[in-house]
Amino acid sequence: MNPDIEPRMREILDTFSDPDADVARLLCDRHPDDSPALTVISADLEPATYTYGDLAASSARVAAYLRDSGVTRGDRVATVMGKSADLVSVVLGIWRIGAVYVPLFTAFAEAAIGSRLSEANGVLVVADRDQRHKVPSGSWQTVVLDDGPGGVRAQLDSFADAAVSSVAVGGDAPLVHMFTSGTTGTPKGVIHPVRYVAGWNSYLEFGLGVDADSSFWCGADPGWAYGLYTAIVAPLAAGVPTVLLQGGFSPESTWAVLEDLEITDFAAAPTVYRGLRAASAQPPEGLALQRLSSAGEPLTPEVNEWASTALGLRVHDHFGQTELGMPIGYPHHPQLLREIVPGAMGPALPGWNMTVLAPDADEPAEPGSMGRLAVVVAESAFMTFTGYAGVAATPSDRFCGDGKYFTTGDTATIDSDGIIRFSSRDDDVIIMAGYRIGPFDIESTLLQHPDVIECAVIAAPDPVRGEVVEAYVVLADGVSGTDELIGELQTWVKTHYAAHAYPRRIHLVDLLPKTPSGKIQRAELRNRRRSLEAGAS
Repeated sequence: MNPDIEPRMREILDTFSDPDADVARLLCDRHPDDSPALTVISADLEPATYTYGDLAASSARVAAYLRDSGVTRGDRVATVMGKSADLVSVVLGIWRIGAVYVPLFTAFAEAAIGSRLSEANGVLVVADRDQRHKVPSGSWQTVVLDDGPGGVRAQLDSFADAAVSSVAVGGDAPLVHMFTSGTTGTPKGVIHPVRYVAGWNSYLEFGLGVDADSSFWCGADPGWAYGLYTAIVAPLAAGVPTVLLQGGFSPESTWAVLEDLEITDFAAAPTVYRGLRAASAQPPEGLALQRLSSAGEPLTPEVNEWASTALGLRVHDHFGQTELGMPIGYPHHPQLLREIVPGAMGPALPGWNMTVLAPDADEPAEPGSMGRLAVVVAESAFMTFTGYAGVAATPSDRFCGDGKYFTTGDTATIDSDGIIRFSSRDDDVIIMAGYRIGPFDIESTLLQHPDVIECAVIAAPDPVRGEVVEAYVVLADGVSGTDELIGELQTWVKTHYAAHAYPRRIHLVDLLPKTPSGKIQRAELRNRRRSLEAGAS
């Protein structure tokens, strides 16, 4: 730990661990009323800016409405809402009365929303009008934000003069009840305490390098942990203005927001950077960008080859998961800068101690040896996770070594300098004739080929080698998928990575299966393969 960083990290931790911690005050009321808090950019790129005073007033109305509807401290209240000032007001209103927030992504279908509401024991759901049809009937109330006569918005206005004192719940009280993405099995319930916010506030400051002079934009959706905490919670906690862009991703709108708002600090998923790289739209001249960050999927090297040339900056890769927050990454903070190693995730961030355990023992592996990525629990100040919640939870085997370690479910290596390289999810490791092959390495290599836009690599059964590498590849527009190109891609991997690890089978596809948050579902590709094999037998 950098000695200059530790006092500030401890200050953040103490603030959100306080037994009298008041979420609405920490995220809103303690900031000057006239300070800008949020800019919402409409789909046609019109901005609207809201101050902390605006959010305090609107969230107080929401709190009064919820209280009048019977919601009390500890109750689970969900939203199915797009990116808007209404969303932020509702979330703050939930916390103002000590209730617990359940974020639900707008791309979810009715079954996914219903199962999560049931498991979280939701008592009330706030939905945008265009999302109402996805909310099934149940034991919960459903509230639609609309502008019609007698509608909820008019009712909210009737609470303009209501006095709602925010509830001090303390750092150990539940803040958010959310669910993992389900990329490796059934989505699991995760309950975050108020002090979990400390890790995200620290990440904003040390990992992303955002400060009082920054113009910050996180492009992730608040329906998921990274978007909720990086785009909303951490900036509000730090008093840093944040941005929400409505509508789907497009290179044109992304460049426009970066230019018009003079964004200095941008964080987005690797798929966003790949989309910018592949598009015909070019970066505007004179962008104010100073720091670029990515999270959600491993950052493949071709992104930084492009960013270095097109933007004169390198993207810092950051790693996290719903259970933990953001424990690893190349930090932007000037006192923590490290030379970026292509293909590596970086070191542990302040407040975290990470290690790699041997594959078959609960002890650290030798430097450079592939093993199980793990948190050293007692030496990680921002670690709050203790186990999964709800009926979908199973006894957690993620803790090992008598609770000393928490394994993330990933394979990785760590060198003598503490730099961590991601290899794969545990379930994705390919073992071919005794060789352990990480899909990320093969995918990174394929993505450096000029004709490849996206790809995913899985294991395919082989009677001789046990498993071989199988790749699913999305080609750039205008590129013809021929047998010659498949052979060229195989040779590319042989010459640019390793001769033994080339994909024996390559499928050219139009799309890859993804979760609503944009993560590639390799498990779905494996299921397709098993279905094809079953049909052929």
